[in-house]
Amino acid sequence: MILIADSGSTKTHWCLLTASGHSQDYFTDGINPFFLTTEQIQNVVDYQLLPQLGQQLWAGTITQLFFYGAGCTPEKSPIVEQAVQHSGLPVHQISVFSDIVGAARGLLNRSEGIACILGTGSNSAQYDGEKIVRQVPALGFILGDEGSGAVLGKRLVADVLKNQLPVDVQQAFLTQYGLTQADIIERVYRQPMPNRFLASFSPFCKEHINHPAIQKLLYQHFEQFVQRNLLQYYHSDAQKESMPVGFVGSIAYHYQDILIRVLKDYGMTLSCILQDPIEGLKQYHKSDARPTT
Repeated sequence: MILIADSGSTKTHWCLLTASGHSQDYFTDGINPFFLTTEQIQNVVDYQLLPQLGQQLWAGTITQLFFYGAGCTPEKSPIVEQAVQHSGLPVHQISVFSDIVGAARGLLNRSEGIACILGTGSNSAQYDGEKIVRQVPALGFILGDEGSGAVLGKRLVADVLKNQLPVDVQQAFLTQYGLTQADIIERVYRQPMPNRFLASFSPFCKEHINHPAIQKLLYQHFEQFVQRNLLQYYHSDAQKESMPVGFVGSIAYHYQDILIRVLKDYGMTLSCILQDPIEGLKQYHKSDARPTT
């Protein structure tokens, strides 16, 4: 039996996979070692995951944890490993990978292509079927993260406060959230997790998806992701056909109609769009769940 985790900054999707192929899903807060300490990550495991798993039921039965997470760079991955090791999770071996590796394996399995994440943050990478061979840096929501929920929220809030949207959209936003400019400044510049705060506004666009101004904002949002990230992976139109692009993440999933339109306008071949990569990761790790002989 193995445990697979796909973690963003907002939530972590855990999946317990047995040798027979049966699986059970669990959810906790997001685990991102760029924002959380070892102790904070350990608390998520001990106080959110373990009560769902049932310590006695699963004690000693999990052979390996495959953890795919936002912020899990080679420098930060040890924070997750140490947190799990010091937690009460009964696992024998821990392997930590970046979320983009999880996206590539979940979307493309062992085929070549471009894997993208559009969730609270964003990322992209070229995958040769075995490993990541090229990656445009994401840079976070201040310098990059085009296409993400945090940047979508940032653009939406800024457009509201700077009167760049029609009055009816501005009024709907201010009425729905009841925030003043001072409230927003406080949350973005002085309180922790500003990326989560900004991403929390992205559902507003879904609720007003039929408004021309919101459609324009979303198109420009995804177009920026294509221009500043995806185009760097392709050197010819032929490559756009032979190297498909796939997406995971809530933003890609919920706004896929507009995203697909942008990709079509730029001549790119779409592989698939998934809300999260867990189903694909189950297939990728199916053999790891079988007992060794």
